[in-house]
Amino acid sequence: MPTINVQLFEGRTPEQKRAFVQAITEATCATLGSTPESVDVLIHEIKKEHWATAGRLWSET
Repeated sequence: MPTINVQLFEGRTPEQKRAFVQAITEATCATLGSTPESVDVLIHEIKKEHWATAGRLWSET
């Protein structure tokens, strides 16, 4: 049972998330031979002020 954790900046529409998890599920099934019912995708939406790269908050870029 693959469980896929995805971290994204908040702000995607429900339609974008729906298409994204469908694509991830299809790719997982094709690659690992899983069934769609066994694939879990967890989306963690992060505020830009809670994410930093190279010592800089994304909210400040």
